[in-house]
Amino acid sequence: MKVLVKAPAKINLSLDVLHKRPDGFHEVEMVMTTIDLADRIELSEIKGNQIMIESQNRFVPDDQRNLAYQAAKLLKDRFDVHTGVSISIDKTIPVAAGLAGGSSDAAATLRGLNKLWGLGLSIDQLAEIGSEIGSDVSFCVYGGTALAKGRGEKITHLPAPPNCWVILAKPSIGVSTADVYRNLNLSNVSHPDTQAMMDGLRNRSYKEVCGELGNVLESVTLKMHPEVAHIKDQMVRFGADAVLMSGSGPTVFGLVHHDSRLQRIYNGLRGFCDQVFAVRMLGERLPLD
Repeated sequence: MKVLVKAPAKINLSLDVLHKRPDGFHEVEMVMTTIDLADRIELSEIKGNQIMIESQNRFVPDDQRNLAYQAAKLLKDRFDVHTGVSISIDKTIPVAAGLAGGSSDAAATLRGLNKLWGLGLSIDQLAEIGSEIGSDVSFCVYGGTALAKGRGEKITHLPAPPNCWVILAKPSIGVSTADVYRNLNLSNVSHPDTQAMMDGLRNRSYKEVCGELGNVLESVTLKMHPEVAHIKDQMVRFGADAVLMSGSGPTVFGLVHHDSRLQRIYNGLRGFCDQVFAVRMLGERLPLD
């Protein structure tokens, strides 16, 4: 038996860090939404009691470092599953890009194995299990649009953003999330207005959503990697309505309402950036297969 699952990327419309917690994590408030850029996960039963990761992307680990592997191992151990599984990951989401590609792969694995192994878990149970794997996994189990608090595992669902294009550009660098948080100085950042972003979504106001984009981690990543700041500047110059770095970077996204501007921005970015995508918002919660 085989199960196919899509693993969509996410972008942060708003990312605020409130303080460092006693457990070493940071307390965050993030408004996130899924976009139509997705990996594809194929889950197949195999003989034996092992977990195999297969991917054509050389940057995808094929062992316990892979979050999809960790998701399968967690389910096997917790529910005493003695069936082997092959997890084939067809990567479209850039690796280490601030788009939660690894977390989404893990979430898709949880959802797919729930079906493959007949575990009968609810989506809320899967999201709770996902929180043990990584900060973004709970959100990725649900998909859609949500406020994430705590270290990212406390999810409040929100209306989908107004329909628009999302243009993403990732420079050919990697960014260490741990390094970004380590260098974050919360006494010297401009905090986004999370409530105003949520109000904009509830009002279905594209103008309000564009006006409230914000990410405190930009204060670190843009200094560490000037090429990220350059992409932001160029997106604005080419005509994007609003521009922001996603997560800890280095991917930058721009929101575009009018189709007429889309090709100009896309072509302009392709002139100096290899990984450029033009996709739609998804915004709605994923159904539990």
